Order: sequence, then C-alpha cells, then structure tokens
Amino acid sequence: MKIGKYLIAAVALLVSMACSGNKNDAKENKVENTQQQGKTLVVFFSHAGENYAVGNIEVGNTKIVADYITELTGADQFEIVAEKNYDMPYMELIEVAKKEQQDGELPAYKGSIDVSKYETIFIGGPIWWGTYPQVMFTFFRDNDMNGKKIIPFSTHEGSGLGSIVSDVKKAYPNATVTGEFSIYGHEVRSGKAKVEKWLKKVVLD
Repeated sequence: MKIGKYLIAAVALLVSMACSGNKNDAKENKVENTQQQGKTLVVFFSHAGENYAVGNIEVGNTKIVADYITELTGADQFEIVAEKNYDMPYMELIEVAKKEQQDGELPAYKGSIDVSKYETIFIGGPIWWGTYPQVMFTFFRDNDMNGKKIIPFSTHEGSGLGSIVSDVKKAYPNATVTGEFSIYGHEVRSGKAKVEKWLKKVVLD
C-alpha cells in the first residue's frame, strides 16, 4: 500500500514538472516571437469616407495594406490620425490637401510611438498632390528614423509612388530607403497576393 502511494506521488510530481516546463517554454517562445515582431513597424495614414474610384468606404485603402503587412510579417502598427477632420466630400478634400501643401502646413496628429526600438519601418499613405499627406510630414518632423531601414509604400489611383521615395530620403538622409511599393486603391481589397509577393522580396525571404 505504501509503495502504491509513493508511486502515485512520484507520477504526480513528474506530471507537474512536465506541465510547468511546457508553460515556461511556451512563455519563452511567446517573448521571443514578440521581440522578433517588435523589430518591424508599420507607420501609416489612411483616409476613410469618400475616396476616388472606390466611393464611400469605412476602412481606408492604406489601412488595408498596413493590415496585410502586419498579418504577414507580425509587424507592429502606428496609425497617424490627424486631429483635423478630413471627413468631407472628395472634391473638397483635395482642395484642402492642396492648400496644406502650398502653405507648408504641418497638421497635428494624435498619439505617439517610440520608433527607436524598431529596425525596419514601413511608411505608407495615399498620394495627395504627388506625395504623402502633409500630416505625415508632421510625423517625420517629430520622429528620427535615421539609421533605420525604411520601406515606403503608397495607395493611389494613377500617381504611383509620386515623390514619396525622394521625400522620405530628404527627411531621413541617413536611413536606408528601399523596397518601395505602390498599389491602386481600388485593387487593395482583392490585392493581398500582390502585397505578399512584394513582401517576400523585401522582408520575408
């Protein structure tokens, strides 16, 4: 009887140790994965509401691409959300955007993020008058990404990359700006495969 009790106790102890080890291993793996994912960041501005070629949308075109990047790479995200309200008809919006650019306005945005802990940073936005929206340049002013690998991307309806590559290089002359990508806004909802193909070239391989 005593031998039986000792045997049961020993088995219980071994099971307990095994379970504890598995939990610790899982915890360590989770931390390791988080650290790996934390090396990459997607910074983006996206405009919902009325958009050219796609009508009135609840989720902006650029956000959809940013979400693809996060899903496929595990990257963190920071969405640049302007304090100014851009919820207006498209034709009115483009006039506002044009005036901001002509005046060199740097609209305020909400929140902040520490970019220093990231090695690779995707920067994305729509093309408004040939480049990123002005609020993105406010973010560039506030955040030093020199020394980083920066991958610019854009959504557009015919402007391609515009001048975003040269503009990012101007903002961060000591960064490595590479792997740029553009996609039509009306393609993004069915364009995950196109985004994945691009990512395989720049970060996944």
